[in-house]
Amino acid sequence: MLQLLNVVSDRGSRYAVSGGVVAGRAGVDDFLSALKRPRKFARATHHSWAVVLSDGGPLRGDDGEAGAGAVILKMLERAGLVDTIVVVTRWYGGVHLGGDRFAHIVTCTRAFLQAWEKAEARNG
Repeated sequence: MLQLLNVVSDRGSRYAVSGGVVAGRAGVDDFLSALKRPRKFARATHHSWAVVLSDGGPLRGDDGEAGAGAVILKMLERAGLVDTIVVVTRWYGGVHLGGDRFAHIVTCTRAFLQAWEKAEARNG
């Protein structure tokens, strides 16, 4: 699992991004369960995610952050990343961010993709 904490902070809300390789829908569910186990992540307001499965196609979840999964999915498809889930976690800070939240989701996903690419280059 690759995890980047405190990627963006805006008006009290904080964002992190996590991701890793998954196998099928069961792998997605296992990944999300493991991510939410630590108290810090269990207390987060939203865990928006997306993945393109080689055996099941695209899947996404907004977790109350309407449209967030679609933004992540679009970026994964553009990057050609398959069987790798990306989860953008938000701790709501009490102020509605409007459309800025989508910019933050893009920033988090982009940060993950860049870190993932570097890690892949180092490993092989």
